[in-house]
Amino acid sequence: MAYRTKADFFVGKKCLLCKGPSCVQMAPNYGTDIMAFNTVKVLTTHHWNTGLFSFSVERPTSFRFVSGQFVMLGLMVNGKPLLRAYSIVSPFWEESLEFLSIIIPDGPLTSLLYKIKPGDEILLGEKPTGTLTMDALIPGKRLHMIGTGTGLAPWISIIRDPSVYERFEHITVQHTVRQVEDLAYRDLLESKLASDPLVADEAKMQLTYDQSVTKCPTWTNENRRITDRIACGDYPLDPATDRVMLCGSMAMIKETGAQLEALGFVEGAHSHPGTYVLERAFVG
Repeated sequence: MAYRTKADFFVGKKCLLCKGPSCVQMAPNYGTDIMAFNTVKVLTTHHWNTGLFSFSVERPTSFRFVSGQFVMLGLMVNGKPLLRAYSIVSPFWEESLEFLSIIIPDGPLTSLLYKIKPGDEILLGEKPTGTLTMDALIPGKRLHMIGTGTGLAPWISIIRDPSVYERFEHITVQHTVRQVEDLAYRDLLESKLASDPLVADEAKMQLTYDQSVTKCPTWTNENRRITDRIACGDYPLDPATDRVMLCGSMAMIKETGAQLEALGFVEGAHSHPGTYVLERAFVG
């Protein structure tokens, strides 16, 4: 099956995976085999608020992925597969696969997907891929995973991977949202993965959760965009020691990427690791 066109991933000017401008597209260089899929059963669903939900599905025994990758998933609609790219929330060792999604009322996929319940079947791509992985970065001391909205998803996978704590002395998950209720997985992150069977001890010492809520008048903690914090020096980053990963709205990724380049960071990929990385499939 050929990959879907760029237009299939947009609803007007809105992205199908975040509340910002269009930012999701299939990257043709990933190849057409990314669109092959299996049918899997839904195991659990959780609605964080009226516009944000997560769900888990069965993991086929043949499905292998690296923490930070994404996969195509979706539903059969009018007899045809409707698929979108979703970052995997689960760590690579988990027996099920979890995903995080916003709800767009008139979205071709999410307007149907948010109604799924345990026992329902959805489509899961056979081939995960993506550049938000450790091998796209050169060694460093501190890892900063910066995300907006559902851009948090790959970070939850990565921080439950034991190897990240061996590779970096300190790991920060920086999550910026508009409203407090958009802080998905907040309890998990504030607990520093206290109940995780593999990395609880390491996360307690090495993990920091940095959240910013920009549009809530009752929020008394950090309320600035990450780009504003970087610009004024309140979120210092040094290419000699820091490594950065970006995921979220196209506007944030482009602006933050430009800031990083100005600071001397170099974008990395699997073929040429660098000091920061972003998912090109999610950026127009």
